Amino acid sequence: MDKAVISILGRDRPGIVAAVARILLDRGCNIEDVTQTSLQAEFAGIFIATMPDSLAPSALLSALKAGLAPFGVEVLVKRLERAPEHSAPVNAEPFVITTMGPDRMGLVAGVTDVMARFGVNITNLKAVFRGGTDPFRNIMIYEVDVPGQVDHAGFRTALRSRAKELDLDITIQHRRIFEAINRV
Repeated sequence: MDKAVISILGRDRPGIVAAVARILLDRGCNIEDVTQTSLQAEFAGIFIATMPDSLAPSALLSALKAGLAPFGVEVLVKRLERAPEHSAPVNAEPFVITTMGPDRMGLVAGVTDVMARFGVNITNLKAVFRGGTDPFRNIMIYEVDVPGQVDHAGFRTALRSRAKELDLDITIQHRRIFEAINRV
């Protein structure tokens, strides 16, 4: 069975996920992974689903567009390409990097530039900007995979230096430590 990546974007409203799930089920697809969020009343969802051999991605796209037309959302379907064996970082360690500070243009660009230079992969990003100078109203949480060959001290130094340039407070923690400290 092939897998498909399905992306849904549009104005948020109740029933979008249910409609997507029903359409996939009716076509013999099985949802393997899904992530969705709502940002400023806009829905964004990404689904990974196995498709029966008899179902082409183009047919699934047509079914989703027709079934989701009442929601007025944009739909994209593509076959999931298998990642090459060497694409995942070898011996990568999961970290959580949190920044807080006054809102201004270039915060995400500045922090992610450092990550890219060190070959660090962002696996999840949550950024909430409420404006103003109250640092607790502007928070970015990056979940990242740091490859084992990265100079960790150099990476931390570069991140802290960039955070200082951007007037951000920054914490860098291994994911296990972050989860232990923030356990509810």
